[in-house]
Amino acid sequence: MKIKHNKKRNTAFVFETLMREATAAILKGDEQRKDAVIKIVRTHFKSGTELSRHLECYKALYENQDISLKFSERILEEAKQASRLIDPHGLFKQQTELINDINKELEPTVFNNFVPNYKTLATIDQIFSTKLAPKSRVMLENSIVENMSKATDAAPPQTFMDNLVLSAFTEKFNEKYSNALSEEQKQLLSHYITSFADNAVELKTYLNEEIARLRAVLVEASKGDDFGTDEGMKSKADLIVEKLDTYAKTEINDNILLTVLKTQELAKELGNGNNN
Repeated sequence: MKIKHNKKRNTAFVFETLMREATAAILKGDEQRKDAVIKIVRTHFKSGTELSRHLECYKALYENQDISLKFSERILEEAKQASRLIDPHGLFKQQTELINDINKELEPTVFNNFVPNYKTLATIDQIFSTKLAPKSRVMLENSIVENMSKATDAAPPQTFMDNLVLSAFTEKFNEKYSNALSEEQKQLLSHYITSFADNAVELKTYLNEEIARLRAVLVEASKGDDFGTDEGMKSKADLIVEKLDTYAKTEINDNILLTVLKTQELAKELGNGNNN
């Protein structure tokens, strides 16, 4: 029996489409819309809500890749069990409130956003359903397990930071600095956008580690013969290090993001032996 998929009731799809909406707002410089999306995400997906617990069940299945078949099957069983423990009436109520807020604070067209892993999210949604026929359930579960155990480089992208979004970010960054995004810069941007859902917990962790790395690169470079004997360059490097140190304790904003992105580019150039 084929179950009709209601994407507005697909917790992971709604979350991902909101992330893409936030991305679009950032690219356009629309602070009001970005703030509206962030408010909705933080309100409805905050820790302890049925929606947050439901989202974690989805993420356990679509964010895990390149793991063994045995662990994939175990994660699937745990995710199904956790999903069954969620109060269906409470979840339905929270989903309704979320849909209403999106329609009111944004608009219904948000649900038309392209989400690259939509098919996977729809499959997981059916697996969590109690109405699925046994044969269909086994087939769908098998496809999810296979997807989880694929090698990362062979699997389809499971993040909204797809080529289109990255191209847009690259274009915006190029307008200001005339550089292409490195892998470190892509990671930073990805953490920055997804930080809307967890009050920037993962972003702060990543940023602290990245700042420590950048700081070490600059300090080491300042000891070099060419770099170290130029007092002007050494002074500027010290100022950058000071600035980076303050960022670990400051709320992240677009200006800080751009500064770290530029420092990442500088660190890359230093690593290539270019101290100009």
